[in-house]
Amino acid sequence: MSADSVVINPWMILPFGILLAMIALAPLFFSAWWLRHYPKVALGLAVITLAYYFLGLHAPGHVWETAHEYVSFIAIVGSLYIVSGGIHIDIRGEAAPAVNVIFLLIGAVLANFLGTTGASMLLIRPWIRMNRHRARAYHIVFFIFIVSNIGGCLTPIGDPPLFLGYLMGIPFWWVAEHCILVWTVGLAMLLLMFYFIDRRQYRRVPKPDKAGKTGWSVTWGYNLVFLVVIIAAVFINSPPFLREGIMLAAALGSWFTTSKSVHESNQFDFHPIQEVAILFAGIFATMMPALDWLQDNAGHLENANASFFYWGCGSLSSLLDNAPTYLCFLKAISARLVDMDTVQQVHHLIQTHGADLPAVTGPHAEQIRQTWAALQKYSSARLAAGTVTVDEIQVATLLGHPAYNLYLVAISVAAVFFGANTYIGNGPNFMVKSIAESQKVPTPSFLHYIFKFSLPFMLPVLVVVWWLFFRG
Repeated sequence: MSADSVVINPWMILPFGILLAMIALAPLFFSAWWLRHYPKVALGLAVITLAYYFLGLHAPGHVWETAHEYVSFIAIVGSLYIVSGGIHIDIRGEAAPAVNVIFLLIGAVLANFLGTTGASMLLIRPWIRMNRHRARAYHIVFFIFIVSNIGGCLTPIGDPPLFLGYLMGIPFWWVAEHCILVWTVGLAMLLLMFYFIDRRQYRRVPKPDKAGKTGWSVTWGYNLVFLVVIIAAVFINSPPFLREGIMLAAALGSWFTTSKSVHESNQFDFHPIQEVAILFAGIFATMMPALDWLQDNAGHLENANASFFYWGCGSLSSLLDNAPTYLCFLKAISARLVDMDTVQQVHHLIQTHGADLPAVTGPHAEQIRQTWAALQKYSSARLAAGTVTVDEIQVATLLGHPAYNLYLVAISVAAVFFGANTYIGNGPNFMVKSIAESQKVPTPSFLHYIFKFSLPFMLPVLVVVWWLFFRG
C-alpha cells in the first residue's frame, strides 16, 4: 500500500464486509442468483470504494498502487493458470493414502520453488485425476492447506509476503533457516491428519479395477520453459509492467504452442480465472480502507509481544491480502523495537564507511553494532555502495538482534499459514476451488470450509505452532 497517510472513515470498511458476507452466504441461500449477478455485486461495491478514494479523500495514488498490485496478481495467477493448463501429468493407477501423502509432500516442497500459485496450478489437475474415483471435499481442502499455503513458507518465491520481506532486506535463505522447524511441525501435523482421514475413506470406497496400467507420464511441450520464465519474471521490479508483460507473453506462447488435445485432457477452460479475476477485483478495491486503517494504527503497539504479532498478523491475513498485512506488521515491529537514533547513527556510519564505529557510545551502542554487523553479513554490496535505505537499516536491526528474530519469524509464519483459513486468504485458494468445481469435484462453501475444516484441522496446527515457538 502507499506510504502516504490518509485518514480512513471506519464506515468505509463496510463494503469489504458486505462483499465477504455475500461470498460466504450467497452460494448457500441463493446460489442461482449469485452465479448470475456476482460480477455486478463485486464491481458495484468496488465502485463505491473507488469513488470514496477519488472524490472523498482525493487520494488517487492509493487507487493506482492497488490497481498495479491487482494487475500483478492477475498476471501471475492467470499466466500460471494458462501455462499449467498446457502441462498434462497423467497418473495411472490407484491413489492409496500413502501415495497421496507423498504427493502432497512433494507439492509442499515444490511450492518453495514455483510459488504456492505455481505449484497449485501445476498439481491440482493431476491431484484430482489420481483420486478421481473417490475425490471428496477434504482432498481439495487439504491440498489448499498444504500446497497452496503452508508449503511455501521457506523462500521468498513461496508466498508474496515473504517476497516483500526479501525486497525489504531479509536475505533469501533467512526464512528457510529460521522457519524450517515451524514448517516441518505444521506440515507433519496436516499430513498426519490427512492420512488418517484418507485411510478411513479409502477403506469404505469400492476399489476400482486394478487390471489397468499403472505409472505416470508428463506432456509439457514448451510449457516448462514458459513456467521458468514466469517464475524468473517475479524478480523484475522495473520498469513498470515489464514483469506483467513478460508473464502475458509466456501465457500467449503457451496457449498457441500447446496442442488442443492437451487442453482437452486437462478439461481446460477460462471460467475459473474469469471468476477469480472478477471477485478479486472487488476484493482488492474494497479492502483498501481496511488495509489503510491498519497501516495508520499498526504503530500503536508499544507493548505487543511475539504472540500478539503472530495472532494479529495471522488473523488479518485470513481475510485481507496477506502481503500488505505482513508489510504493515513488519513496519509495526520496526516501530516497536528499533530506535530511530539507531537508524540515524547507522546511516551516518554508512556515509563514513564505518570509520566512526569504534567511537560509538551511548545506550544504543550495542544495537548499532549489531545492525552494522547484520548489514555487513547480509547487504555487503549495498553497504559498500552506500545505497542502503532506512527500511533496510530497520530490518537489519531486527536481523542483527537474536531476540528480535522471533518477531520476524512470527509474522512470516502467520502470514503464510493463516492464509489457508479461508478461500480468500491466499490467491491460489479460490483458483483451486474453481478448478475443482469445473471438474465436478465437491468443494465446501465458504462457511463450511471454515467450520468443517479450518477450525477443526488448521486451528489446532496454528495453536500448536504458537505454543511451541511463539508463546514466550
